[in-house]
Amino acid sequence: MKESAARFFVSGRVQAVAFRAHTRQQALALGLRGHARNLADGRVEVIAAGDASAIDALEHWLHQGPPLARVDAIAREACDAANVPTGFAIF
Repeated sequence: MKESAARFFVSGRVQAVAFRAHTRQQALALGLRGHARNLADGRVEVIAAGDASAIDALEHWLHQGPPLARVDAIAREACDAANVPTGFAIF
């Protein structure tokens, strides 16, 4: 089975609300690898690689995020799964 990968840019109140930590928990529970990191412009970037349906499930979760977050928008783009390391890091 060919792996998929996606990069998400999540906008809203997504920094200083444990968004990255919760995203890591969700991604690992779904069997995904990748990372979540804060961007200087206030967004969070999430890169996830693994089963396509698991990536779709993560995207669905990202639209809500953790309880203290407010997600205003998500942009999704494809990326190369071969470049995504194992595990799920927070930067």
